Amino acid sequence: MQGRLGDLKARGLGLAAISYDPPAILADFARRRGITFPLLSDRDSRVIKAYGILNTTMAPTAAYGGVVVYGVPFPGTFVVNRKGLVTGRHFEDLYQERATVSSILLGMGGEGSRSAVRHATDHLEVITAISDETISFGTVFSLVVDIKPRKKLHVYAPGVTGYKPVALRLNPVPGLKLRPMRFPRSEIYHFVPLKERVPVYQRPFRLVQELSVELSREGQALLRDSEKLTIKGWLDYQACDDKICFPPASVPVEWTVRVAKLDIERSKAPR
Repeated sequence: MQGRLGDLKARGLGLAAISYDPPAILADFARRRGITFPLLSDRDSRVIKAYGILNTTMAPTAAYGGVVVYGVPFPGTFVVNRKGLVTGRHFEDLYQERATVSSILLGMGGEGSRSAVRHATDHLEVITAISDETISFGTVFSLVVDIKPRKKLHVYAPGVTGYKPVALRLNPVPGLKLRPMRFPRSEIYHFVPLKERVPVYQRPFRLVQELSVELSREGQALLRDSEKLTIKGWLDYQACDDKICFPPASVPVEWTVRVAKLDIERSKAPR
């Protein structure tokens, strides 16, 4: 969150984090991690309960490492407008997994990392980027593919039959889990000579592929043994114009991320 604070401010957004930890714990954590945005203490979990996100799976006597943890929320992110109305919410099924601010911004139409890579074919202009250049245990991050069909061309969308739809095909990486691909809404193209109506993309569009570090031995080994990670794959598509349908084609794509060790240091400040 700290690393994308400037991007949030540029979009007119503020940032604050709320937890049930006491102020001394939060102050110590902010000092150690160089955090400059507000960390707010909800000591009696009043705000957590008001938002309906109290972790009710924990008994009032539940403890971790000798510390009572009852009162913690289901982790997530709310987007609130200037009128105090919630306009977006982002939560995960597992409490260990967290969508990054960068990944959330992508879902709001933001840009990927600054290390974008451009590709060009006879049919497309492609820019690949990534939401986060560093990942860690539980990180939910996104691969981004921005695609611009060349003038008078279209590519086929999922749901088409008889043609090759656009798809991102990634090589498996032990320790990483793929989530369902997010495809934008397509449009129907009427190909008069064959009396066809097919789903296509004719205008620039974006594919977003979410991934997370698995909460498994493979995922833990990935974080323990790796400093960098390269994800490779192919962008598959088939392009046509109003007269010619070109053979299916593939563009090689790849992304590299740094792997950060999880900060498990406990604060020595009194609770």
